[in-house]
Amino acid sequence: RLERQCQTALSVAQHLEGCRLVTKVHYPGITSHPQHEVAKRQMSIGYGGVLSFELESEAVAMAVAGALRTISRATSLGGTETLIEHRASIEPLSRVTSPPGLLRISVGLEEAHDIIFDLDNALSIADKVVLARDVR
Repeated sequence: RLERQCQTALSVAQHLEGCRLVTKVHYPGITSHPQHEVAKRQMSIGYGGVLSFELESEAVAMAVAGALRTISRATSLGGTETLIEHRASIEPLSRVTSPPGLLRISVGLEEAHDIIFDLDNALSIADKVVLARDVR
C-alpha cells in the first residue's frame, strides 16, 4: 500500500508542478524541492503519500477543494481514500501558520490518473471563478 501511495503522490506532485494556478508544490520527491537530495538518500521506499500545493489565495484554494469529486475534504489524513484539507481554515485564529492558499493531500489507493483528472477539473473550475472575479 505504501509503495503505491508514494508512486501516486509523486505522479500527482509532478503533474501539479505544471498547472498554471499552482504557485508551489511541496513534496520531497520532486527535483525542485529544496531537500530533494537529502530525501533521495534517506527515503528508500518512496517519498511518502502526503503532499501540499499552494494557490494564489484562500479563495482559489477553497474553490478547488469545493469542486473536487473523487477527492474528499477531511482533516484526518492517512486513509485508503485520497483526502484533501485546507490547513489554514482549521488552525486556531491565534496560530495560523499555513499559507492561505495551501492545500494538503493525503493520497489513497485510487489510480493516479483519477486523482489527476479530479484535480484538473477542480483547477479548471477555480480558474473560471478567478477569471470571472478579475473581469468585474
